[in-house]
Amino acid sequence: MPVNIPGISIFSGAPPLADEFATTGRVYWVGSAAIEGGTVGVDAAGANGNSPKQPFATINYAAGSDRVAANRGDLIVVLPGHVETISAANVVDIAVAGLKIIGLGWGLSRPQINLITAVGASFRINANSTYIRNIRFTGGFDNLTNAIVINGVTDCVLRDIEYRDVTGQAAIGLLAANNSDRLLIDGLTYFGAAAAGSTACLQFDGCDDLELKNFRLEGNASTSLINCATTLSARVWIHDGRMWQQNAADVCINDAITGSTGGIGPRLFMMLTDNAANITEAVTGATFHLFDDQVQVVNLVNEKSMAINWTASTDAA
Repeated sequence: MPVNIPGISIFSGAPPLADEFATTGRVYWVGSAAIEGGTVGVDAAGANGNSPKQPFATINYAAGSDRVAANRGDLIVVLPGHVETISAANVVDIAVAGLKIIGLGWGLSRPQINLITAVGASFRINANSTYIRNIRFTGGFDNLTNAIVINGVTDCVLRDIEYRDVTGQAAIGLLAANNSDRLLIDGLTYFGAAAAGSTACLQFDGCDDLELKNFRLEGNASTSLINCATTLSARVWIHDGRMWQQNAADVCINDAITGSTGGIGPRLFMMLTDNAANITEAVTGATFHLFDDQVQVVNLVNEKSMAINWTASTDAA
């Protein structure tokens, strides 16, 4: 059934698909601040959570297994201006399959999750078929181990997600690992700190059939902005993105692990900090196929290169 949102336009954020708010399951509301005519969110059973005017206080509480059920189609709607702080290791754990979490709002009014105090503070997805859209994450502590973790699950979607280092640098901003297959990341914006300290903005370990598209990455990552070189992954596709690598290592995508398969491009634009402006520096490993259409590299002195390395077909026909 469609969700009725009194007094709130569901199109106040990134325009959602029409069926995102259609559900046969339960609908819960989360908001740390009161909307007009409503109350401040409270994490307690009873009337709370069933209306935008009387919401729960945290996503973590709303996603608890005594409220949501696996594959029922449950939906958590997070109100504009919501702020949730994770100050200890692994506080938010999405552990019930088939859950949707959708934030309302645009720009700074989007729901925000702050990761502070503990290096192990993280937002963890540990359930299959999780769908998350229009949430902002901020890193407020140096050497956060993994800010967002997708761990051993399948068929998950992250759409219109933003991550930003505010204080210090996350060692890895988003980690997908342990056979997290059929993962779609669409519309990710990542602003890492300009100072050194990060290993990778995104790291994919053993993730088959993963697609990363329509993204923007900026950071100072000592290994690479996108690291696919730890555990073999098959059929990875990275396309339609902009990257600025602020580390002199110059590596934007590292796929240096034998046996991995996938494609890079089309429509990738990479800016490097060092004087080099080579495809071979920006993309290392070369186990993924490089599509030649609009894959470009530029450095800070405006030297440019393009991926044009066509090989004539040897087919007899």
